[in-house]
This record gives sequence, structure tokens and C-alpha cells, in this order.
Amino acid sequence: MAIELPRQTRTDAVASIERYFEERLEQKIGNIAAGALLGFFLEEIAPLVYNQAVADVQERLLHRVEELDIELHEDAFQYWSRQGRGRPRSP
Repeated sequence: MAIELPRQTRTDAVASIERYFEERLEQKIGNIAAGALLGFFLEEIAPLVYNQAVADVQERLLHRVEELDIELHEDAFQYWSRQGRGRPRSP
């Protein structure tokens, strides 16, 4: 599954790459080169980040599902104790 960015996000990312090269590396990188570098990272590296994020979400959801029985547990036969009369006797 290819990771696609919305047009404006891609434009902003390319501009950020250009700025990074200018300010941190003191090199000028053109729009086309910055776009190609972004494409490379999206294809080569972004899947690692994406897969880790999916694994993190799966783990968190699994943990939450395992806690459902604790959070949503309801004790049966509580009517009489709520009425202050205790549990009725068995026949």
C-alpha cells in the first residue's frame, strides 16, 4: 500500500525539505530534488513508521478489549441488595 499525501501536505513537506537543506546543511536543493527525496522517503522509510503505528494501535486496542469484562461487568441478582432487603432465601 503506497502512502499518499494530500497535495497541500506534499507541497508543505517539499518546502520543509528545501528549508532543512538551506538552514541545516547550507545547501540549496531544488523543488524537483526535494520532491524526489520526499518520494523516496515515502516509499522506502514511511512504511516502517506506518507499520509500527499500526502495531502500536493494535496492541492498545487489544489491551482495551481485554479490559472490557472488567469495565463493563455487572453482577447478577442485585435487585434485593439494592432494595436493602438482602438476597431472598432459596425454596
